[in-house]
Order: sequence, then C-alpha cells, then structure tokens
Amino acid sequence: MWDTLLIAFALMLVIEGLLPFLIPGVWRETFRKLTEAGDGQIRFIGLTSMLAGLLLLYLVN
Repeated sequence: MWDTLLIAFALMLVIEGLLPFLIPGVWRETFRKLTEAGDGQIRFIGLTSMLAGLLLLYLVN
C-alpha cells in the first residue's frame, strides 16, 4: 500500500510541476489571481478538485 501512495504522491508532484516549468508567466499570473480570491472561492476550487479526483478514482476502479 505504501508503494502505491508514494507513486501517487510522486505523480502529483510531476503534474504540479508541469505548468510552472512549461509556461511560468501564465502560471505566475494565475497564482497571483488565486491569492486575490476570497476564501469562499478558494474553498470552492478545493472542493471541486477533490470531487473531480474522487470521480476519477471511482471511474478508474
């Protein structure tokens, strides 16, 4: 089980690093806009991300 968790974490780091590596200017501007967003908007983005991940896990399994 730990192997799978570490693989998932490693893949998350690779995916998270793609945008700053490929298009740093766009990533910086997007991140700047995100820092100006309200708590409710950030929570909605987090909830949407979690639900999309759960849906993807459900579809894969």
